[in-house]
Amino acid sequence: MTTMTCDDWIAHFLATDPPRSKSLVVTIFGDAVVPHGGMVWLGSLINLLEPFGVNDRLLRTSVFRLAQEGWLGAQRDGRRSSYAIPAEAMARFSRAYRRIYAPLQLHWDGNWTLLLSAGGNITPAERSALRKELLWQGYSMIAPGIFGHPAAEADVLEALLGRVGVRGKLYVCRASTLPQVSARPLSDMVAEGWDLSDVGAGYQNFMRQFTPLLDLLRGQPAISAQQAFVVRSLLIHAYRRVQLHDPQLPVELLPDPWPGAQAYELARDIYRLVFAQAEDFIMATLRREDEQAPEADDSFYQRFGGLR
Repeated sequence: MTTMTCDDWIAHFLATDPPRSKSLVVTIFGDAVVPHGGMVWLGSLINLLEPFGVNDRLLRTSVFRLAQEGWLGAQRDGRRSSYAIPAEAMARFSRAYRRIYAPLQLHWDGNWTLLLSAGGNITPAERSALRKELLWQGYSMIAPGIFGHPAAEADVLEALLGRVGVRGKLYVCRASTLPQVSARPLSDMVAEGWDLSDVGAGYQNFMRQFTPLLDLLRGQPAISAQQAFVVRSLLIHAYRRVQLHDPQLPVELLPDPWPGAQAYELARDIYRLVFAQAEDFIMATLRREDEQAPEADDSFYQRFGGLR
């Protein structure tokens, strides 16, 4: 029986579940470029995407579209171009990526954050944009005109309302159970407000894909720096694809067992095995065009509960 190698696993993954180039650029920016100052020359970005089969033309199309959508900003220096995340997009970008690497330690204090849209305070366009943003942030529509979440972050919500243009147009409050009144527990709203089956299935599929890789990495000789970079990038790309659809409910309100906890541990274990060699490849690639490209910042080493 032929033993699978890391190259075999990578080739199989890219053949059966190839990442879209535009989405892969976002993954590599968040995982590899942002910790190193947040700016990359186009030539280096092309080199970073080459191992995934993304050619020059496809990459240029991807970064052009990301720039049009406001996720990347371009700068020219003579005939060379560089790309970075604009300041106005960085807060959302950083917040999304912090979610990926953060341990699952969110606990419930028994309260809910509720948003109430009364009367005609907001326009249909604002209502549609608000609904889209709230659902993306893990809120549920509890009833017509009422959105809720049991672990909302006030600063994230404030930024969201400003982005949609509805600050001061909604009622926002915290709700808790009245102990003197006979009523259903607020925790029951989770079952009614969220269907976690798709997210749970996504985590299960992630584990089916990557558990063999963990066994492979533990059992074979050291892999190359480029292989480590490809593995790390595919890992975060696949995990991000599921995790950013997770509504981030407190652990007390999740099914037990929750596959998201196992998926996080798997992602952490693989990341810790390959991150250092992947950094060698990233630094060598970035410094081909920029000898002053910085090493990863301290926050990088806090990922997944600590890498050092």
